[in-house]
Amino acid sequence: MGLDLNYIDGQTPLDEDEKDGLLISTIATREELDEFEQQNIEEAIKWTLSKKFKPEKLLTEAFIKDIHKRMYKDVWKWAGTFRRTNKNIGVDRWQVAIELKNLLEDTRFWIENNTYSPDEIAIRFKHRIVSIHCFSNGNGRHSRLLADIIVEKLFHKKVFTWGAENLSRESENRRNYINSLKLADNGDYRGLLLFARS
Repeated sequence: MGLDLNYIDGQTPLDEDEKDGLLISTIATREELDEFEQQNIEEAIKWTLSKKFKPEKLLTEAFIKDIHKRMYKDVWKWAGTFRRTNKNIGVDRWQVAIELKNLLEDTRFWIENNTYSPDEIAIRFKHRIVSIHCFSNGNGRHSRLLADIIVEKLFHKKVFTWGAENLSRESENRRNYINSLKLADNGDYRGLLLFARS
């Protein structure tokens, strides 16, 4: 039985080789996949709640990969591994590690120099890591969890609400989210900052 995925605006299609990395052979639809992924993500969130993170550990490639692995390890064989194919979004696959290193260095600079507010540092990080698109799947959810970790663990502020709705399903809320991401693509982060706290 093949994996039949219907994609909505803003979702990145998986290649057939990536679909072969599915660890649960009974999953056949997007809804079933979302359900199993969500269970895994909730375990990752519980893990982050119980931990204290220092910037020198959090802002590393190893941590970025570890969070993705924790979010998807029971669903995808390639969880926590940088993508090996080019996508309709993101840098060339060979540039992922380099661009991530640049982002991590920039984020350390923003924190050390109070370049932006805590919320804006987390949101700029979230937006940029999605534009790099490190992984084959789950980049949006991964980036939102990382933004939550940054704002809560490094700045001791409440996590973002992200519109208080599941953003993996087609909805008005998701359309607002996608529109705010498009504005951020052009350097205007106000909408994404507002959405994150809505």
